[in-house]
Amino acid sequence: MAPGTRMKLDRWFRIALQVLLFLLACAVSLTGLVVLYFHPPTRCLRGLVYGERHGRPLTMDVAFPASPNGRGVLLMMSGSWKSRPGSFRPWLVAPLLRRGYTVFAIYHVSQPEATVMEIVEDVCRAARHVHQHASEYGVDPQSLGVTGGSSGGHLALMLATGACPGETQGTPGGDAPAGLVRAAAVFFPVTDLLNLGASTENAGDGGPPRSFVRAFGPQATNLAQWRAIGRSVSPIYHVHPHLPPILILHGDADTLVPLEQSLRFQEAARRLGGHVEVRVKPGGRHGWWTLPWDIRAFADWFDRHMGPPAFEARRRKSLPRAATSDVIDHASLRTTQWLGPATAVNFTAPFSPTLSKPLDTSATPPD
Repeated sequence: MAPGTRMKLDRWFRIALQVLLFLLACAVSLTGLVVLYFHPPTRCLRGLVYGERHGRPLTMDVAFPASPNGRGVLLMMSGSWKSRPGSFRPWLVAPLLRRGYTVFAIYHVSQPEATVMEIVEDVCRAARHVHQHASEYGVDPQSLGVTGGSSGGHLALMLATGACPGETQGTPGGDAPAGLVRAAAVFFPVTDLLNLGASTENAGDGGPPRSFVRAFGPQATNLAQWRAIGRSVSPIYHVHPHLPPILILHGDADTLVPLEQSLRFQEAARRLGGHVEVRVKPGGRHGWWTLPWDIRAFADWFDRHMGPPAFEARRRKSLPRAATSDVIDHASLRTTQWLGPATAVNFTAPFSPTLSKPLDTSATPPD
């Protein structure tokens, strides 16, 4: 090989190596930025008890952002109407935390130990707890949103439609939505249990979803009684003119909960003047890998429709005492002092969060 040719090859090799190293550095930097984005500084209170069902505690985790905006979002921790306490990970809702939303991750007793009807009652109980003690969490009770996916989306819509026992469904002639939440944003929700359509869960006999018969109690096997049960826990039958704004993201390739569930809910709301927006994920099945990134759209929705809180968030004065400086390790129920991301100091003192002890119910909302 001629010396000139070898020099040219060496030169091009060095250039290619430099380009490769540059691209590698960019990829590492981009990965680092993504990891950083999904791990915002957060303080968590885990295992807060808001009630009891069948002798088991009903709990929630609360994630406090570094810069709270005075608004909160209820996150339904439910899939197939099953819930695993302690499974909440703040990175899943990083877009909400980065916008300053306080996130309440609500758990329930899983079916079939609890029926879906009981689960609806319990998440409503959790929402009322947050609403009643909002100022102690540093949020405005009139600035609460709700979110969830699949059965969590179903539970979120039950809250949004005011289907909780004892809740009113809007004020005749009024403008503002009634109920516990001001906006909802959900993924692929179940909206009509009586009309499962093309779902793989449709047994074709007009009964409950084939894999979830026990979830609705023994009476659900009687078709006449099932119609009453299914109607009572289907958000589509609770639609009214004063719905809070609702956003739904749904894949058009979802065979478990077909897109038609969301489209028919949207049409039912439209006929009554409700505001429901459905955004279709092309090729999306029952979940997709970019789902946490898509929660940015939920943050945008809440920003747009929940309005400013009635008071400025006061981080330490209005938060529960245990949450102001501690992260609660649910598995060991030991407190760890919060010193920032990825830093903690363990203490051996046990901590047993309850509904009454960590909360100062005598606190009054700021002016």
